[in-house]
Amino acid sequence: MKPFTNPNDTIGNLDAAGAARLIQYAADIALIIDQRGVIRDLALGLDDLPGDLGDGWIGRALKDVVSAESRDKVFRLLDDATGGAKGRGRHLNHPLGPGAADLPVLYVAVPLGADSWIVALGRDLRPLAQLQQRLVDAQQSLEQDYSRLRHVETRYRLLFQIASDPILVVDAATQRVLEANPAAVQQLPSHETGLVGRRFPEGFTREGAGAVDTMLAGVRTSGRPDEIPADTLDGESFVVSASLFRQEATALFLIRLAPSSAHQPPVSPLDTKSLRALSEAPDGFALTDDDGRILRTNPAFLELAQLHAAEQAEGETLDRWVGRSGVDLNVLLANLRERGMVKLFTTQMRGEHGVVSEVEISAVSVVNGGKPNFGFLIRNVGRRLQGAQPTPPAGAAAAGQPELPRSVEQLTELVGRVSLKDLVRETTDMIERLYIEAALELTGNNRASAAEMLGLSRQSLYVKLHRYGLRDLDGEESKGEAGKPESGK
Repeated sequence: MKPFTNPNDTIGNLDAAGAARLIQYAADIALIIDQRGVIRDLALGLDDLPGDLGDGWIGRALKDVVSAESRDKVFRLLDDATGGAKGRGRHLNHPLGPGAADLPVLYVAVPLGADSWIVALGRDLRPLAQLQQRLVDAQQSLEQDYSRLRHVETRYRLLFQIASDPILVVDAATQRVLEANPAAVQQLPSHETGLVGRRFPEGFTREGAGAVDTMLAGVRTSGRPDEIPADTLDGESFVVSASLFRQEATALFLIRLAPSSAHQPPVSPLDTKSLRALSEAPDGFALTDDDGRILRTNPAFLELAQLHAAEQAEGETLDRWVGRSGVDLNVLLANLRERGMVKLFTTQMRGEHGVVSEVEISAVSVVNGGKPNFGFLIRNVGRRLQGAQPTPPAGAAAAGQPELPRSVEQLTELVGRVSLKDLVRETTDMIERLYIEAALELTGNNRASAAEMLGLSRQSLYVKLHRYGLRDLDGEESKGEAGKPESGK
């Protein structure tokens, strides 16, 4: 503490009012106490202090306005002031009533003049108390989190150690083993230095190690678990399963090796019935590899493709019969690789003998052994589309005009089956015919008025009426048109 160097010259002219203002602004709470410890006056320097603070304090001893545990500190505070121990603070608590927390104040007592009175300057400690409480709450929360993490880690370690199957934790970037349980050390061929730190897979046959590396690359890319069979150099057969997880910023593999005999359960009668139902389903089914080459089909697919035996389809790409060559299949495969499934994809299926069928395809991706397989369900919807065609207008068949779709949905279904040029032409014809029909209806079948409404000459209107088969069956012109000259439009 460093006092003023020349207080007589700098603040020697300070009067009582100025000293009172100085004390009030210098402290949150200022108390004037006599030699017996009785409060003679007080001042509050903060607006956010309780409104009734200090009421009834004047004339009472300071020890009577503090909590019970602070009374001994009151005597030490006054002794510090009279004994010359200036600048030492004492923490006192003022009770604020039932149900309310005490007001913590840090007081420093300074003797005042020759009357042995004391000025106690107090600082509100509520912000500090709130900060301390938040710190305590945070510490308790951290302790609870640490406790939960310790329990989780203990359970993880226990399961990791007692598991009968080999389990490894492997760095996804380097494929080096970070942890291995006792079963892995016992059952896997290992270097004399142990498994930890060695690259996985090690101790597998050349084919098995290559298959495991391919599977791990697929899991690293897709993030989806996978499994594959592999043999060790000792002749053991395992099913190696891997899943990807992250610890902070590091990607890790959790790898489990299960004996092949224990991993492959017997096929249940229900599974056999499911496979038989898929084989005999009325909708076509094809199983392909990642490139779209057919591995298996059912009889319904062979019927759509006009094939006699499944061997004719196996090894061929699906787009030989499905969709536009090199277009629709690429779209299907791209969606399957990205989303895992496709629903109700509309396209065509071409038979070996030229029969074209309108079909809907739903497909799903099944990951097995690093690269996925794709299953395609193909449903013939030709009859349904024919039933949805609109009834042609009178005379359309005679005029040789194609049936025109009457909705956006029907137009959309033509995408991929009709060229854009033909689709635009048919759409234009449909709109033109509908406009002519509306004009004739509004004018009571008066063709002269309809032609004027449409901005056409009567001759142009007659041509379009003949084109769309809208002329009267008897060929006579409507009432009111006889003798009217051409408009020249």
